[in-house]
Amino acid sequence: MSENIILIKGPTASGKTDLAISLLKYFPLEIISVDSVMVYKGLNIGTAKPSEALLKQYPHHLVNICEPHENYSVGQFYHDVSTAIQLILKKGKVPLLVGGTMMYFRALQQGLSNLPTSDSLLREQIEIEAKIKGWQYMHNKLKEVDPTSANKIKPTDKQRIERALEVYQISGIPISQHHNEKSESLNYNYFNISLIPTIRSKLHSTIDNRLEAMIDEGLIDEVKVLLKSEQLDSTCNSMKSIGYKQICEYLKNNCTLDEAKENAKTSTRRLAKRQLTWLRSESSNIEIDIDIDNTIDKSQAALQTFFNKNYS
Repeated sequence: MSENIILIKGPTASGKTDLAISLLKYFPLEIISVDSVMVYKGLNIGTAKPSEALLKQYPHHLVNICEPHENYSVGQFYHDVSTAIQLILKKGKVPLLVGGTMMYFRALQQGLSNLPTSDSLLREQIEIEAKIKGWQYMHNKLKEVDPTSANKIKPTDKQRIERALEVYQISGIPISQHHNEKSESLNYNYFNISLIPTIRSKLHSTIDNRLEAMIDEGLIDEVKVLLKSEQLDSTCNSMKSIGYKQICEYLKNNCTLDEAKENAKTSTRRLAKRQLTWLRSESSNIEIDIDIDNTIDKSQAALQTFFNKNYS
């Protein structure tokens, strides 16, 4: 087989995983997760991660590959996905990349900025300065050395401010300039399937119902167990992800459970909106309206044509 890759992209709660698993029954595919939170062990309910039984039956690459106190980056994804793709191709199968982390998809298809690796000591120094002088001061500091990035980063976005300052202090080059100097993209034949819901209220209802189901399934207890780890607290990247962040706030008595749930629902809707904006800005081989089309039938027909063209 030639080096073809199939991508299923879509906003949160659009049925990507279910669709991917259904397609495994018809085509020689193997799934690679493109999700920046499913990489973490123990973050199961809040990520809508497939069950252990399902993962055993239908293995997913890049799921449960790092500890929740670690910070998984787009650079690590770029390396890990390259390895996973080659493993699948050597088996004579086709990689099926499935997820909603659009930054990861873009890195895969358009290349990755040649950013320096993180420096824990320098990060600690930046964080100490921020505690003393505040993040607004740090944002102003970023504006002096990299106004382009500062204009795109909110003064409240501590993580991105910290990374931009770190990159500048390590390399002497603004992170915005690094972004303009990308490495080569992974050279494969990509077939893009985009799931795009057109009835926004229906997607919002699905998001709300899913969050309530996560609470019923034990999301609060899951977060409690995770936070018992000495190495993990609410400042870790994994605990800043949607759902986990809001439950952490509830457990710290900063809000009621109802407020935490509403905040999580609102954040998820905003995420879906950003994902859809990103999807519409990029080309797809096939777009599927999950509110009108038969998602499985349309995907199956498109892939059958794709396989007939590339493997007959």
